Amino acid sequence: MEQAQFSQSTNFATIEDVQKAMFSQQYIADRSLATAVFLALKRRKPLLLEGEPGVGKTEIAKVLASLLNTRLIRLQCYEGIDVNTAVYEWNYTRQMLHIRLLETADVNRQEEMKEIFGPDFLMQRPLLQAIDPHNTQAPVLLIDELDRSDEEFEAYLLELLSDFQITIPEIGTIQAKEPPFVIITSNRTREIHDALRRRCLYYWIDYPTLEKEYQIILTRMPEAPERLSKQVTSFVHELRSMDLYKAPGISETLDWMSSLLALDQQELTEGAVRDSLGALLKYQDDLLKIGGLDIGKIIQKLRGAS
Repeated sequence: MEQAQFSQSTNFATIEDVQKAMFSQQYIADRSLATAVFLALKRRKPLLLEGEPGVGKTEIAKVLASLLNTRLIRLQCYEGIDVNTAVYEWNYTRQMLHIRLLETADVNRQEEMKEIFGPDFLMQRPLLQAIDPHNTQAPVLLIDELDRSDEEFEAYLLELLSDFQITIPEIGTIQAKEPPFVIITSNRTREIHDALRRRCLYYWIDYPTLEKEYQIILTRMPEAPERLSKQVTSFVHELRSMDLYKAPGISETLDWMSSLLALDQQELTEGAVRDSLGALLKYQDDLLKIGGLDIGKIIQKLRGAS
């Protein structure tokens, strides 16, 4: 489907417009990422984002919702997620109350009983909310961490991503008048099936370069001392070169920087690093491994490099 079929305008004429708009939301996007976002908006095609946890995949959906001034609908995936959680379920309590009222009322019960499986008794979950034909503006639908779900649920998404429609046996097929902007994220704990990949644009978000991560810190935390920002960035990149169970992402970098600022640090010291390491590393094995290193020596090395 081409953009001309949809009434909602994205107001982005070029890739550079997307980059500037994302930067206005404090998200620094490379041209390649901005191109993927531009095409997803222009073609109204789902964008599948893969990468390590904490590199900024989910944040893109939040940024887009803000830029488009529309609602963000988030579906957090997990093992065992089903239709009742993701799409819809019937309001059984209300249905039972309605049935009891019908038992005492002088009405055509047969006709009224049909209505209990109508729209008034339907509870919309995120996927159905996203394609509700009553939506006056296309929302941003975030299907977060799809790799955590079962393959059966992934297969269920194919109808939604192909035609932006969902079939409910008791009602029929519900199709969006304004299809949502769809962002799908995966941490690649399992492979996403080819059938779903073919329905999406794709982009891999890697850990940022040293310079980019430094710019991200300055953009998000302009109050942070430049010297501390450079040292934090270099220290994090040093850790990523080590064999850790979970290397810190940009979200952990920002969290650590916030902790250091809360400790009134102007530059890295061994004591401050050891005191705040739990904001950067989230697994005990990694904490023990890094805690056992000569952190003071690492800091001196980083200072010499800067």
